[in-house]
Amino acid sequence: MSEPVQETPDLYGAYPRLGDWAISLLSGHGVRRPTEVGEVLYQEGEPCPAFYVILAGKVAVVERYDDEENLRGIHGPGRFLGELGLLTGQAGFLRGVVREAGEVLVVPVEELRALVADNPSLGDVILRAFLIRRTILIELGAGFRIIGSRHSADSRRLREFAARNRLPHKWIELEEDKEAEQLLDHLGFTPKDIPVAILRGERVLRNPSNAELARAIGLPVPLAREIVGDLVIVGAGPAGLAAAVYGASEGLSTVVLDSVATGGQAATSSRIENYLGFPSGISGGELAERAVIQAEKFGAHFSVPAEAVSLSRHDRYYVVGLDEGRVVNAHAVVIATGARYRKLDVPHLEEFEGEGVYYAATLFEAQLCLRAPVVVVGGGNSAGQASIFLARHAGRVRLLVRSGDLAKDMSRYLIDEIQRNPGIQVLLNTEIEELVGDRELRGVITRNNRTGERREIEAMAIFVFIGAEPHTRWLRGEIALDDKGFVLTGPDALKAAGEKEPWHETGRPYPLETNLMGVFAVGDVRGGSIKRVASAVGEGSMAIRLIHEHLQTAGQPPT
Repeated sequence: MSEPVQETPDLYGAYPRLGDWAISLLSGHGVRRPTEVGEVLYQEGEPCPAFYVILAGKVAVVERYDDEENLRGIHGPGRFLGELGLLTGQAGFLRGVVREAGEVLVVPVEELRALVADNPSLGDVILRAFLIRRTILIELGAGFRIIGSRHSADSRRLREFAARNRLPHKWIELEEDKEAEQLLDHLGFTPKDIPVAILRGERVLRNPSNAELARAIGLPVPLAREIVGDLVIVGAGPAGLAAAVYGASEGLSTVVLDSVATGGQAATSSRIENYLGFPSGISGGELAERAVIQAEKFGAHFSVPAEAVSLSRHDRYYVVGLDEGRVVNAHAVVIATGARYRKLDVPHLEEFEGEGVYYAATLFEAQLCLRAPVVVVGGGNSAGQASIFLARHAGRVRLLVRSGDLAKDMSRYLIDEIQRNPGIQVLLNTEIEELVGDRELRGVITRNNRTGERREIEAMAIFVFIGAEPHTRWLRGEIALDDKGFVLTGPDALKAAGEKEPWHETGRPYPLETNLMGVFAVGDVRGGSIKRVASAVGEGSMAIRLIHEHLQTAGQPPT
């Protein structure tokens, strides 16, 4: 295979060169060694053994699949290798092969993680490059393969799990790819066996569960059958991640659980532009990944996927029951399970969910409707951010808003950007009454709630961002909820508790505390919360201070 010898240009800061100061700093934590042509420094399917800085010579980064190689880049002196999985412990998606003999600086992974955490200047260069490289891999369709059908619920489940966890992968559509069925036959499967995940060309998983795929890729390992700690955080959105960072950094043994992925709804946002400290904005996925690395630096343990199904009290501990029979015991609990967008009240909606009706707007969904007309439903910031993002991929975006004023629930900066974008049309006082299509969505019937006028709008996809329903079904019977299912805290929890707890003797509950002492609720799942990333982060950090007070009064020092 002939390949160009020149270096790959730097793309958006993905392949920066380290200055002499950075190499000098890294040299104190690694060793220099020569390289030979053809030497494999690291390979796909396995965690990268070390962090490599090229001092002399060139290294090619390639992807191997079915005895074929795709060149993803050639890098020379001053550049460093690897991507986000190096910091998170995931299996690699590419291999590094020496193209021209030279010398590399080899830094152990644990040493790199410490340097990234303790040296802001170096850490930001490396982390930023790793995050961009992960995005590039996703856009290229690198990584493992998923063979399936858009009409298969398990195929959609697996794709969504990979997308929410920002795992590079290539989707092979059984109905559209002529070679897909031949590939299945070669692997010894039939279309009835889909979805099939192919890792590193030789390891094949037939209709794996999310947990099985997570283990194969190297996501945080599931918990042992039983674990005891100071704090368990259920939900890894902005509120849960903030609680994890502050809890672990202040000495609490901290476990974080999430049923799908870290980041919550915020991770589905292409760009958050009003978050403090990021004047040019930051994607929700990048914000979540930075927070996870930060929390793990302090010792927090993440388990994804791990779905909480029950909460109970046993002796001095709270017991969070998980799917598959596992449990986590902790002195304190933070409920941060967030909320999901409500569904449209229209006939036959479920027939199109995952096949034209979506509740997130990430690159995964955008790739399903390239250059096609789409509809976004909602009047809040999430709908605004989705409209702006989709306008870069879809043929045309129509934003349907039930109220007559876009400024009622949307931030001004988003309104201004929408109004400047010729690819977005805003329809106020507009609601969807019917979906048009047979097996595939073709459009919607809308009604103007002021004039009564009905019209048909062409749409290959609908993105729904209306209201919110809290993830609290697993708490019913244990935690006091309001009439909409949100968790009651503070004075509201006191009213619900009545005489069941000795609140009046303790001056409790605390502001974020539920009707159970030591159980706190933060973020969107809490009744009366402000649905903003910044406020969720504030509540998550505030809860840790209150937990310390709770542990002190209960005579339970951190372990």
